[in-house]
Amino acid sequence: MKGRKITLLVVFLLSLGHTVKAQMRVVAALCGNRANPVGINPSDLFFSWEMQSPKQAVMQSAYQLVIASSKANVTAGKFDVFNTDVVKSNRSIQVHYSGKALQSAQTYFWKVRVWDTDKKSSAWSATQQFTTGIFTPADWKNARWIGYEDMPDSGRIVPFVHLKMKAGDPQIFKNARSPLLRKEFTTARNVAKALLFISGLGHYEASINGRRIGNAFLAPGWTSYDKTILYNTYDITGQLRPGSNAIGVMLGNGFYSISQERYVKGTGTFGNPKLIALLKITYTDGSTEHIISDKSWKATPSPITFNTIYGGEDYDARLEQKGWNKAAFSDKTWNDAVLVTTPTGKLLPEIDYPVLFLDSLSAKKTTVVGQNTVVYDFGQNCSGIPRINVTGKAGQTLKITPAELLHADGTVNQADGVTPHSYSYTLKGDGEEIWQPRFSYFAVRYVQIEGVRVNKEESSQLPLVTGLTVLHNRNAAPRNGTFACSNGLFNRIYTLTDWAIKSNLQSYITDNPQREKLSWQGEQNFMRTAINYTYNVYNLYRSLIQNMTDAQHENGLVPDIAPEYVKFEGPFVDSPEWGTTAILDSWFLYQFYGDTSVVHKTYRMMTRYADFLESRAVDNLLLYGLGDWLDIGKVTPVGITATAYYYHSITALSRMAELIGKSEDAARYRNLAAGIKTAFNKKFFNPDKKLYATGSQTAMAMSLNMGLVEETYRKDVLNKLVATIQAIDANRLTAGDVGNRYLIKALYENSNPETLFTMTNRDDVPGYGYLLKKGATALVETWDGKSSQNQLAMGHILEWFYEGIAGIAQEENSVAFKHLKLRPQPVGDLTWARGSFHSPYGWIKTSWTKAASRFSYQVDIPVNTTATVYLPAKTGSKIYKNGKIVRDYKIEADRALLELGSGTYVLTVE
Repeated sequence: MKGRKITLLVVFLLSLGHTVKAQMRVVAALCGNRANPVGINPSDLFFSWEMQSPKQAVMQSAYQLVIASSKANVTAGKFDVFNTDVVKSNRSIQVHYSGKALQSAQTYFWKVRVWDTDKKSSAWSATQQFTTGIFTPADWKNARWIGYEDMPDSGRIVPFVHLKMKAGDPQIFKNARSPLLRKEFTTARNVAKALLFISGLGHYEASINGRRIGNAFLAPGWTSYDKTILYNTYDITGQLRPGSNAIGVMLGNGFYSISQERYVKGTGTFGNPKLIALLKITYTDGSTEHIISDKSWKATPSPITFNTIYGGEDYDARLEQKGWNKAAFSDKTWNDAVLVTTPTGKLLPEIDYPVLFLDSLSAKKTTVVGQNTVVYDFGQNCSGIPRINVTGKAGQTLKITPAELLHADGTVNQADGVTPHSYSYTLKGDGEEIWQPRFSYFAVRYVQIEGVRVNKEESSQLPLVTGLTVLHNRNAAPRNGTFACSNGLFNRIYTLTDWAIKSNLQSYITDNPQREKLSWQGEQNFMRTAINYTYNVYNLYRSLIQNMTDAQHENGLVPDIAPEYVKFEGPFVDSPEWGTTAILDSWFLYQFYGDTSVVHKTYRMMTRYADFLESRAVDNLLLYGLGDWLDIGKVTPVGITATAYYYHSITALSRMAELIGKSEDAARYRNLAAGIKTAFNKKFFNPDKKLYATGSQTAMAMSLNMGLVEETYRKDVLNKLVATIQAIDANRLTAGDVGNRYLIKALYENSNPETLFTMTNRDDVPGYGYLLKKGATALVETWDGKSSQNQLAMGHILEWFYEGIAGIAQEENSVAFKHLKLRPQPVGDLTWARGSFHSPYGWIKTSWTKAASRFSYQVDIPVNTTATVYLPAKTGSKIYKNGKIVRDYKIEADRALLELGSGTYVLTVE
């Protein structure tokens, strides 16, 4: 009898285990689209979560989200901050906080559970946390901006002067010194929590008790400093010790101050380097203490003797002061920190991911190119800095020069007008020394080092390099997708483009990592979808929108660059293809992430810009701007690209107005868009020839993709585009970085992927394959391989790789990938492809293989979403789903359409 009871108990426990396993579960829980974020502003506080289930076709039917003031409380079920109770809803993204006011500089703990289609509850998610930022100036507890030396307002040069000032200009100033600042303090009781809120302009590196705080590079992010200054939040509880402690901070210039030594894109200064900091210490007895930046800090020049974001950096290791950032260091020779001019920018928490060093490259080849000069080839162009290991005598100096290209003699070639950018390191003569720049970077494939022994055996007394790596810096946004296929060239194009994307994802999207480092809006306007398929840029685009809001002119213009450090002229300050980013970024965040709050926040900025465009239009046409920048042959009229983007943005604005309940505005913008479309067709369309303007690839494709072609002519215009590509252009690419995206989309979205395959699958004419053939390792600025060797603007092909070949997209009226469109394109010689994309609801994965009479497609559809799958099939084809024949489907244009819920499916067509 006893044995029977044990057997029954085991059976019960096993069945219970299967029941738990079969339930839906929360596998990721995010706050502000990040895991356990810090510096959260309650006005931006929202939650989302991802779910998994072993069942198919599972939707969320309800959720419960709870928040507590401590981890102990949330574990004990004491939800003393917020409790939604059970909310009947399938909403699992963008769930905004609606509870009582939260305190600043506090950590809160939360979790969520969900109910599935059968109304069965999941277990609670793992406990998550978020830390609020500082909400008001008073919350800074009288922390002051401090520095080593102040600069009077009369020294400001804002906006910057484009390039260098003329010799003798009285405004010329010297490179601002990079200071060290320190503060000792004592913790007399047991510490429960220690939060540091800090900003340093232009950039800072902070440490506590000699240990680095965080690992960000060039923090905080680049902004319009007169409008917005970002601060960072760190939990440093584990770095404090009982008794004496010390904070140390090193400051650099960044975009805050750029003198004209060496290469510059613009010369100017907001002021000298400065710091503001607040350390909030909460003790176990419940009391708090605040350590603030003030005159009690100490300051002195650092060993960095020169640094600019454009020109490079110099370091003299002999000036190091050992232990300067630790307690008990003697700082008697240091000056008292000075209270400096307070910047006018509002302090806001940095909501984006930091810039980090996320790759380390080793040299593939080393070449002696002259006396005491060696060039290292790292085999890959990337945004980065050199890190050097060296031995030598005190006072010996190395010159380190990064570059993208080489001269014929093997020395480095800083082409494209960016010379000189260099680093120098002066040794302290203390064994092996390791150094890397802190406040500058470059586009680097090659590194030239001068003033060194060329090999170990050399009898010279010069320094010996014992190690050299390149550290690649980029925005730490998580990878959002992957792609691979059976075509080797396409895989290399994917890698080529990926290196350009991640090299230009910094705290904003740069034009390139060497000549510009500016945030030209075109890059984000043309490439946002391609970028988003590879990296999760939600937080980045929220930051970019803030920069545009800050840069907007009084007349409503949003300039071509934001922050607008340099005020350019003509189309370089006002080009609609660039400026309409101000409207289309918010539309993107709604379409791809379901964010309506950003529409509310940016609505005034967007309508002011729309009014500006309307004031510049002539008979509803915009006939100015940069046009199809860097196209081949300059064959597209400027009015085509400018007006097309005008129509596209006004159409999007009308829909956003409707979305937030502004129906009158929606109607006005809808009517304006209709007028633009009519004027566009009257001006540019030849109905007899079925041509737009010159019939260029850009003119035809943009008209098709942006909905400017009347339905009566759509098929004719498409056929004309394809015929022109094949017969006149000989399958050669002519579109530039404005039109190329729409050429690609016009072909793969309108049943002509084979034409696109033919154009892409070659290396004999300017294009992707041509760049690879010429030795490019990152996407180049121009189709013929000239100018910047690392520029992302032409990387639109990734949209086809993901949406076309891999077949991962969303249906037209879907938001945030709630309803997927899985439509693979097995074109050309492709025999297999696979892709993945991390949507707001979770990972979407596809993989297909093609044989003579069989097509197999495996898909993973996230919980809480549905999908329409388009399989290549004909009437009479046999279709199987997970091995069972499917009879409930319909055929449309050689495609079988299947409606599927969440789950993993293997679909086969025979």
